[in-house]
Amino acid sequence: QVQLVESGGGLVQAGVSLRLSCAASLPMFSRHGLGWFRQAAGKEREFVAAISWNGASTDYADSVKGRITISRDNSRRTVWLQMNRLTPQDTAIYYCAAQRGPEFSDSVSPRPTDYGDWGQGTQVTVSS
Repeated sequence: QVQLVESGGGLVQAGVSLRLSCAASLPMFSRHGLGWFRQAAGKEREFVAAISWNGASTDYADSVKGRITISRDNSRRTVWLQMNRLTPQDTAIYYCAAQRGPEFSDSVSPRPTDYGDWGQGTQVTVSS
């Protein structure tokens, strides 16, 4: 089981950029896809972005395409979520998670149930 720790959240104004980080505790992180999800108050957790073990495959929710970029550096066991032009609708707790399934897979999933290890989350609040 890999421990994931998110950071980089905060209170920001609409229109600015923010970069979230997710650091993993174990080398096995490098062999699995990683995803970012978010959960706003009173709403279900929703998919934001995912990246395969080697970064060759990525996927984004339609609502964030063009504004958000996911990337990773396996040597640093870190995955990032670069968020630009933030809006109040981006306000949520952001979680990173490690994808279940075979190692070294090029497929990524938008389904929370396909992820087995989750971080504690980092709060992002965007004021108008």
